[in-house]
Amino acid sequence: MFLPFSWILGTSEWTPFDSNPIDCFLQGLVGACGISVLCNLMRVYHFIQTCSDSEIESKQRSSSLTSPLGGNWRAALQFWSVTLLLSLVGSRVSSLIVLEFSLRAVSAWASAGLDADGRGLDLVLIQCQFSLGCCLTCTLVFLHQGAPHCSLSLFLAAALSWALASVCHSLWSHVARLYPLHSTERYCGKCITLLTSGHTILASLQRVVVLAFALATVASTATVYNHFLSQKDALKFWTPLTLCYTMLVVYIQADQHRQASAEGLLHTVVLRLGALLVLMLTVGEWSDVLHVLITFLGEAACLLPSQDLLQAVLTEEEEEETSLNKYKRSSGHKTRECTKRTSSDRS
Repeated sequence: MFLPFSWILGTSEWTPFDSNPIDCFLQGLVGACGISVLCNLMRVYHFIQTCSDSEIESKQRSSSLTSPLGGNWRAALQFWSVTLLLSLVGSRVSSLIVLEFSLRAVSAWASAGLDADGRGLDLVLIQCQFSLGCCLTCTLVFLHQGAPHCSLSLFLAAALSWALASVCHSLWSHVARLYPLHSTERYCGKCITLLTSGHTILASLQRVVVLAFALATVASTATVYNHFLSQKDALKFWTPLTLCYTMLVVYIQADQHRQASAEGLLHTVVLRLGALLVLMLTVGEWSDVLHVLITFLGEAACLLPSQDLLQAVLTEEEEEETSLNKYKRSSGHKTRECTKRTSSDRS
């Protein structure tokens, strides 16, 4: 079946999977469940934030967040598409994506520390969806190397991930339908818990994502070293490439900070994956090039259905800037009045 591909790629035996297809599918399922948990909890957080505002603003802003309930088939199609794409991406390319996103996250954290608004940190969670899936898959590959019961362990991990993703999806469905009523009536345990501690969801997600990427960075570093840097004089070739790629990531981060929109996110994906494609054409194999092209589809499958989250983040930032400007104007007006009163009292 794969004989034409093996002739084109110059390999004797080639399949789109790195190892056993069942193991690859289970790894992709774990990654897709992690992405689903992240998106559903982010939607719960932003919906709670909208409901804490006034009724008019809440109705205007919550319309985009409630739209996924009307398209469960689209959510299922996205989930299984991401599962398949994560199954096809090899551990070599997944490791490079994890290291590249870790570099971008550090750059976003540094730029947010220098700026007052911290816009980059809110957008990082939206952008990290497919990278988080790659993070989970490459970590599983690293942990299960040489394991005697690899398939059984992956099945248990996939079952646990499926259960957790189902709980988070049911929570989002319950919140989107009933939270505005239950938060006022105060007779639902879930909604009362979210009313009191729902504002901590985003901070908890950030800590969990940081922990996941910290573990995956270790696994990715070992994978990249074994596959790319273990050869003689490899560091002499990779050092200038790494420096150039770092400069590109910093430039992309600064450009995205200026234009945070759906077009800006897609433009960032095209730039960084295009640079990774050129890198794989230089030092990788033809299978790596194919996996990078699959990554394009995976990023699109994650970012395009997340426009409601992006709109919620941008709207929240605009409201914070508006309230800050109003506060500055009112404080300036009060300062001028106090100055006038003081001068009149002296006269």
